[in-house]
Amino acid sequence: MATRAVLQTFERYQKERVAFVTAVAEMAKNPQNIEALQQAGAMALLRPLLLDNVPSIQQSAALALGRLANYSDDLAEAVVQNEILPQLVYSLSEQNRFYKQAAAFCLRAVARHSPELAQSVIDSGALDSLVTCLEEFDPGVKEASAWTLGYIAGHNAELAQQVVDAGAVPLLVLCVQEPELSLKRIAASALSDIAKHTPELAQAVVDAGAVQYLAPLVINQDAKLKRQVCCALSQIAKHSVDLAEVVVGAEIFPKILTCLKFPDEFVKKHSATVVREVAKHTPELAQLVVGNGGVGALVDYISDSTGNNRLPGIMALGYIAAFSETLALSVIAEKALPPLVAALNEEPEDHLKSATAWTLGQIGRHTPDHAKAVADTGCLATLVSLESDGASSEDLKTKCRRALKSVIAKLTHLPALDALVHRALPESVMKMVLEQVGKVLANDAAGRAQFVHSGGLAAVQQMAEAPGSKLKEAVEIINSCYPEEIVKYYSPSYSQQLLEKLESMAATTAAY
Repeated sequence: MATRAVLQTFERYQKERVAFVTAVAEMAKNPQNIEALQQAGAMALLRPLLLDNVPSIQQSAALALGRLANYSDDLAEAVVQNEILPQLVYSLSEQNRFYKQAAAFCLRAVARHSPELAQSVIDSGALDSLVTCLEEFDPGVKEASAWTLGYIAGHNAELAQQVVDAGAVPLLVLCVQEPELSLKRIAASALSDIAKHTPELAQAVVDAGAVQYLAPLVINQDAKLKRQVCCALSQIAKHSVDLAEVVVGAEIFPKILTCLKFPDEFVKKHSATVVREVAKHTPELAQLVVGNGGVGALVDYISDSTGNNRLPGIMALGYIAAFSETLALSVIAEKALPPLVAALNEEPEDHLKSATAWTLGQIGRHTPDHAKAVADTGCLATLVSLESDGASSEDLKTKCRRALKSVIAKLTHLPALDALVHRALPESVMKMVLEQVGKVLANDAAGRAQFVHSGGLAAVQQMAEAPGSKLKEAVEIINSCYPEEIVKYYSPSYSQQLLEKLESMAATTAAY
């Protein structure tokens, strides 16, 4: 009888512990409850339950602590201060698979907030245990471990190097080859987080054979997996020519271009980023993109996209056009200019306008034909407006100024230059325009008459006579292309001179 009473007491105690830890874990799901749980001392009460002799209680305690730590860096710091991490690390090597998942989740919740907290996770000895978990049979444990390693590595190169040194990369590559989609996604994401920091870390990922297993997944129909795979490939390719060539050598073209038509916005953006990171390195790689129909695919992409999603496509076109007049001509031939001009006019964000202005400058800077193609879109007036707009960022103003300089320096199409003469331009931009007009008029007899009829010659005379003008030298070069009488006729002071002459004649007549 006494034994039964004792057992009932212990059973009741166990049920209450289960009920308590389950309720706390459930309440921790709701952000509104977090502060109340913290004030009630939930963390201190959960800590001893991590060492409970009932596995389900241990698991729920780790889950509850993870949800608390996930909420804010202050609570994650409290987990570190309460010396909970060593208990979680110990449990990773000892407990059942469900508890391992919960413990890895809690470590991830701490590590995600900052490099300092991620370093605390490493200092607790978690890396070796997490890497060992990547060799577990259960995919859920592998997934939880890979996710945590990705969060740690994502903060900075130093932390990523520690993850590499712990031997995680080859095991993550093995995880990419597993049949479970969610495990593939998270392993690809972790490899991306490692590769993004430095060429050396990206090389470590390549040396483990990651690219040959990631590249075929580009055609997988799972959107989340495609996102992570494209992101990982772009993070590898961005660092150097050699790494970009490794990615290209895995035969991602033209398959990666089909991703630009995929329904998922993030897949499209990440695949455009891959194209950009490959094309930016050398003329040969840019030509490879062009040869596989990449320019047309990018043009369609930026035509159909808006906002930040447009950015990698816009920049990819700029990188391709920058290398040579032939490549720039292929960008023009694929009708890239209208959607670029649309982006310049429509996008509200300055950094998108900056990128578009830069790309237009790269397209138009090669020859007079390239410059005319850009000028014919009417975008020069927009670039001028953005350059002189006080609300524009300094970077946008600089990009517009450089683009104008690049295009105007090659522009020999007089009507386009004439249109700029009649606009209220900043003096530095107007000086470039007038200098180019002078060069064109010196070799274009028909153009000289056209410039007079349009009112251009009269306009430049007024500029020269404006107080403090720095345009006199440029105007004198234009004037040297015309007879002195015509220049005098269109001078603002000419009518005054005629009146004075008339008055002088009248006075002379009266004297007689």
